[in-house]
Amino acid sequence: MKHLPRVHLNGLRAVEAVGRCGSLSAAAEELGVSVGAVSQQVIKTEAQLGAAIFERTGRGIRPTTLGRQFIERLGIGFQTLDTAVAMTRHDTDSVLTISVAPVFASKWLVPRLTRYTRAHPETKLRLEAAIDLAHPDSTDIDLAIRVGEGNWPGVKVEHLLPQEVFPVCAPSIAKALETPEDVLTAPIIRDANSNIEWDVWLKPLGLDERDLAEGDTFTDAALCLDAAIAGQGVMLAWHTLAHDALRAGQLVAPFRERATTRFSYWLITSQNRPEPARVRDFKVWLRDEIAQMLPE
Repeated sequence: MKHLPRVHLNGLRAVEAVGRCGSLSAAAEELGVSVGAVSQQVIKTEAQLGAAIFERTGRGIRPTTLGRQFIERLGIGFQTLDTAVAMTRHDTDSVLTISVAPVFASKWLVPRLTRYTRAHPETKLRLEAAIDLAHPDSTDIDLAIRVGEGNWPGVKVEHLLPQEVFPVCAPSIAKALETPEDVLTAPIIRDANSNIEWDVWLKPLGLDERDLAEGDTFTDAALCLDAAIAGQGVMLAWHTLAHDALRAGQLVAPFRERATTRFSYWLITSQNRPEPARVRDFKVWLRDEIAQMLPE
């Protein structure tokens, strides 16, 4: 290790965090220090290395060609260090860290976790609500649950549930929806950030999204659901979002037709680390909960 004494470990940690998080501010938040402190660490480390790891632009900093390779190796190195430290901990380590999207967490997973903790009192849950996927090999995340096409690189991916969409609305609005064509005259609640179009459900029925009526728009699916419960219109929902509100009678699904999107729910874990028993137990519990949710 003749090269390692050239640089300080804290500086390397700052460089790796900036490269992985994508900005000085995000790295500072993760490391629990100021943006200025991270910036100084990066500058000092580049000086010690005698090479530019980042280039400064009007939009922030981004890795150079050398920097991308350097940061990738740093990430592997810090993960190896983390694994080495973890080896000194008790084999009965009981903390399970799960990363999930905020909407899935609040509308489906969290209300069911009491059943999990009762079945597995020895496990302590740590839930991280995040949209972006943090790589399990460069974080302490044991398991991530995400919606997508299952093509995330460098991770182990297991299919959990196909995403099906269908209209939902308050019972008062459902009274006027006798056929799918009636949706075209109802106020529509839209999610401005959704990547699912109404045509996924409408086209197989010979209908067109362009013929939908106007309605309110929100930037979050949970807000759309709340608006639908309040009777503001019809929204295009999916099982994990609307299941509990449907079961409670706050919403109804006026039509039997379901449309499968190109997306699914996936379980994401490290492809390089052994899978702890607590992760396997959670997967079994989760699949059982999913099975109970789905119609016969």
